Amino acid sequence: MNELRKYDLKTLVLCAILFAIIQVLLDVDIIGPFWELNLVLIGINIILATSLNMINGYTGQFSIGHAGFFAIGAYMGAIMTVKLGYGIVVALIVGTVSAGIVGFLVGLPTLRLNGDYLAIATLGLGEIIRICILNIDYVGGAAGLMGIPRLTTFAMTFWIMVAILFFIKNFKNSAPGRACLAIRENEIAADTMGIDTTKYKVMAFTLGASFAGTAGVLFSHYFFIAHPASFTFMRSFDILTMVVLGGLGSMTGSITGAVLLTFISAALSDFPEWRMLIYSIAMIVLMLRRPQGLFGDKELSLSMFRRLRVGGKKNAE
Repeated sequence: MNELRKYDLKTLVLCAILFAIIQVLLDVDIIGPFWELNLVLIGINIILATSLNMINGYTGQFSIGHAGFFAIGAYMGAIMTVKLGYGIVVALIVGTVSAGIVGFLVGLPTLRLNGDYLAIATLGLGEIIRICILNIDYVGGAAGLMGIPRLTTFAMTFWIMVAILFFIKNFKNSAPGRACLAIRENEIAADTMGIDTTKYKVMAFTLGASFAGTAGVLFSHYFFIAHPASFTFMRSFDILTMVVLGGLGSMTGSITGAVLLTFISAALSDFPEWRMLIYSIAMIVLMLRRPQGLFGDKELSLSMFRRLRVGGKKNAE
């Protein structure tokens, strides 16, 4: 068994232990309904942040329309269960595939753009999707689609999140993932070396959109409703903030950003008038002190701690 698979197996065992601990705490009511809700929200936000990191962090694009794909997943999943009577598995598949198809169709023309132009195009895409939903009576229009059964559980969210994280981690280490990283570092040089830059950018964009759709299905089937107000530009901005906070290109950074910002938002829920002020000040201080994010483009690992320890000993000598 090679080192990579051993590392994956150890990580999977740690995930199982973490899940067992949290599930026991939920079963004996040490973790109440409020924090259970926030645990599910953390799982959904981790999926959103890591999927956006595939686009913004791995290929160096700048997409700010992720809430649009999140909305497609939420509504398509809800249509499957509420309107057509299917189960959550079908809803997850349809929500994921639908968002992926839209991501592919939109990615082909828009990913020929770069920088600010791509950001504006994806922002417009997110708003177009939301406005379309607002004007479709079949899905409730401005009132939203209500009566969605609560089929999402903490266990389901946790294991789907783990599966997506493993996929993204292995994608980064694969040949297409390396091609995406090469495009991020220097697109012209990558193109000169024979890498089909459009193909790999569209691939990362489609996968990121698909996972956002998965998160949307989990979201609508936990909060009973799919409402256009949940998928505005501010939602895209929140997801982007999680990615930038953790560090563009770092999967563990995106996870940390999603956990931190969701926890801060939940902890300050009793002080709504102060929440956004404290949140904004914290972000400004962080960006001034560490503009590349908490981890930059590095991954948190045991070897990082070993290097820090060795560096500390050398400095002490």
